[in-house]
Amino acid sequence: MRTVFAPGCAMTLYKPEAIEKLLAIVTEEMGQVDLHQICCHHQPGYSQETLIINTCPGCDKRFRELYDNVITLSLWELLAKSQKFPFPDYHGYPMTILDACPTRQRDNIHIAIRTLLAKMNINLVEPEHTKQHSRCCGDSYFGVHPISHVKEQMLERASAMPVDDVVVYCVSCCVSMHIGGKTPRYLIDLLLGEETVLKTVDPEEWHKMLDDFISRGDCKTI
Repeated sequence: MRTVFAPGCAMTLYKPEAIEKLLAIVTEEMGQVDLHQICCHHQPGYSQETLIINTCPGCDKRFRELYDNVITLSLWELLAKSQKFPFPDYHGYPMTILDACPTRQRDNIHIAIRTLLAKMNINLVEPEHTKQHSRCCGDSYFGVHPISHVKEQMLERASAMPVDDVVVYCVSCCVSMHIGGKTPRYLIDLLLGEETVLKTVDPEEWHKMLDDFISRGDCKTI
């Protein structure tokens, strides 16, 4: 079975310099792994069974449900079992978490992420609505309701977070939590010991960037 790593469009837009770091991490765990840069909205074109390791909950869902010859594994599940990865120590710093909508029925991902947070010595303060009961960050309203309503939903969701620092594993959720007045802590950044610094916090600008990237059919930086 072939194994590939798919960073996804959103992560590539957010922090393209992290791709080689993540590929090296996956290769250290799995052996030789190829980079998959075809957007999950497009046919991956695998004629043989292929394991796609991914970072994006939307990619995981689409690859798994829409295409033949594809098995998915999140980076979180891979690293949760790692005996090699040098986890940074956050010394019990309190953070809460926003579980991404596409993972509601994926308890294995919820468990893996919380395992990672424990390994990084993060004091996780669970919100009221979490895991399979998590509520949308507000981004899914984009393009359906006026932008003022979208931002109201983001503010409402963020206000339910019990502490200011919010662990997220979806870049769009990062934007939502920032708009809602919280401090998003992107899981990849936490694992790499880096800060979460968004290129834009405007939902319209972010979605235009993302839609343009998706329409090209690949996740390659220009």
